[in-house]
Order: sequence, then structure tokens, then C-alpha cells
Amino acid sequence: MNTGGVESQVSPSDAEARLQSRLLRLVKIVYLLKTVWAVIAALLIGAVFILLAGGNPLEGYNALFRGAFADYWGISDTLVRMSPLLLAGLAVIIPLRAGLFNIGAEGQIYIGALFATIAALYLPDVLPGFVRIVLCIAVGAFGGALWAAIPGLLKAYRGTNEIITSLLLSYVAINMIGAVLHSWLIEPGAPYPYSREVPDEVILPIFMPRTQAHVGIMIAWVAALLVAIMFWRTTLGQSIQIVGHNKHAASYAGLNVKRLTVMSFALGGSMGGLAGVFEVLGLKYRLFDHFSPGYGMQGIIVAFLAALNPVGAILAAIFLAGLQVGAGSMQRATGIDTTMVAALQGLVVLCVAIGLAFKFHPDRWRRRIAAWRGGR
Repeated sequence: MNTGGVESQVSPSDAEARLQSRLLRLVKIVYLLKTVWAVIAALLIGAVFILLAGGNPLEGYNALFRGAFADYWGISDTLVRMSPLLLAGLAVIIPLRAGLFNIGAEGQIYIGALFATIAALYLPDVLPGFVRIVLCIAVGAFGGALWAAIPGLLKAYRGTNEIITSLLLSYVAINMIGAVLHSWLIEPGAPYPYSREVPDEVILPIFMPRTQAHVGIMIAWVAALLVAIMFWRTTLGQSIQIVGHNKHAASYAGLNVKRLTVMSFALGGSMGGLAGVFEVLGLKYRLFDHFSPGYGMQGIIVAFLAALNPVGAILAAIFLAGLQVGAGSMQRATGIDTTMVAALQGLVVLCVAIGLAFKFHPDRWRRRIAAWRGGR
């Protein structure tokens, strides 16, 4: 009789169960990285188009990414372009976590820029410069939130489709800024509708010498982290997500669905407003008519590329900004028109959208793995 201790041998069935568990975790990781696979697929398809256009894909992609991420000036330009893309992405992500589609981030950007410009031009000079900057930022964010609250209120209390109202309000905002510039804020003698230049005291500081990389970029990063903390650690963020999962269950649990609907839109709009603020105070130093190249719509791409993750939105915005900044380098290296980058963005959206159709079902994959291992 063996009295030296309990025999510590692992049975074959236990070893097989652990192996199947590891395989299941591996499949889960593959699904979690589906956005990465979508981007890789888009780059591969884009390489085919570059070949058809007579270019060298390796040379083109090398020039594109080196121009955006391996050069001091390219990095600064990428960061400058990233800021409005990130904030526009957050403007989409926050309401979408509540099951609402904010297609009007473009209008919120314009209203935020208008509010910030008015504050910058008319705040008393006796106030310290730092105080005036903070007030301009707060006023611009409030303007974006106020504009976004309109479709939120209509959705919450009248059941109006928020996609239509938020989109149409963007056109209202863009044309309203044009009217204000033509009639009130226009610089005397300006050949094109733009406002007077904002005072030097409210211009955002530069953190990369001899570039346009302003501190608004850092504020955008902080905003993304704060939004992430809100969703992961606060009651408000959890409540918004509960509404997004099931409004009826949220109402049954005692949550004020209408108020949360308006709040999620307003919070998203404040992010769009910040994008407009930083375009004026950090980059252009005055309000221009039609100053945005479509950041609001590009924010939708950022949101879905990041899978509605605020931290992932930082990486998604940097990636898209890099594509846009590096387009010129790719054109110079290969002779391919910069519209190829626009096509590449479309391919990224298409591949990410296809990836959304693939859902991870653990029970289904557990059965598949068990059947595969059983047939060996």
C-alpha cells in the first residue's frame, strides 16, 4: 500500500478539457481583434487597387505611414487632424451607447466654434488669459451640447427619429454660421466670409515647437479617458448603457429614460462643440465659413472603427488622421491620386461593417471544438 501521498497525475479527460478551454479562449481573442483583421483586409484590398492603378503597394504604404508617423512635421499634422476626429467620434459614441444615432456631429462642431468665437471676441479684456481660454472652451462645449439636446428632446418627448433631426440640424447650423459671418462677425474688407481674429490671449498654447500641435489635442485625449471612466465607473455611464441595451427594462428598473436620452445627446454634443472650439482657438484663430472638411461624418467612422470604445477611439482617430496626412506622401512616392486614401477609408468602413456581422457565441464554439477534438 502506497502511503507516500496522493498521486498527482492528470487524467486524459482533464487534459482534454483544459485544451478545449484554451482553444475557446483563442477563438474569443480572434473575435475581439476583428477590427484589426478588418483594417488588414482593407489594406490588402487597397493594395490590389494600387496595383491596378499602376503603383507599388509596398512603396505606397511605406510612404503613407512614414509621412504620417515617422516625421516630426508629419506627426504634428497627424495629431492636429486627430483631435477633431477623436472628439467627433466621441460625439457619436456617447449617444450610441444609449442606442441613439447622432448623425449631427458636424452641426455641433459648427455651433461650438461659433459660441467659442463670440466668447473669445467679447469676453472682457480684464480677465486673465487662462480664465478666458477656460471660459471659451466651456462656452463652446455648452453650445454643442445645447444644439445636440434638440434632437434628444424631440426623440425623448415626441418620438421623432433622431437620425433625421440631427442630420438636418447640421445643415441649419452650417448655414446659420454663414449668415452670422456675412452679417455680424465678418472681418471688414474680408474677401471670404470669416470673423475677426481672436485675441492672442485666448489662443491655445503649442506643445510641439514650430508646429500647430496645440494643447487641445491633449484635452481631447483627456476627454476620451474621462468618457471611458464615465461608462466603466459611474452610475450615469452604466445607466446610459442600460438604456441602450433595453429601454423597457431600464424604465422598469426605475431609470428616467427620457432624461438619459437627452443627457446622452447633450454629452455627445459637448464633444462635438469642443472640436469646433479647438479648430478656432488652436488652429485657425478665427471662424471661417465651411471650415470643417466633414469631421462630423468622419467621426462615425472613428466610432465604429473603435467598436464604440472611447479609448479605442484614440487609436482609430490617429489611424484615420494618419491616412489623410500621409496621402500626399503616397502621391509623391507612387504618383497615385490622393483620392485612393478616400477609397481606402471606404474599404475600412466596409470591412468593419462586415466584421460586425460576426458574433462570438461561446456555446456554439464549445460544441464545434468538442466535435473537432472528438473526431481526431
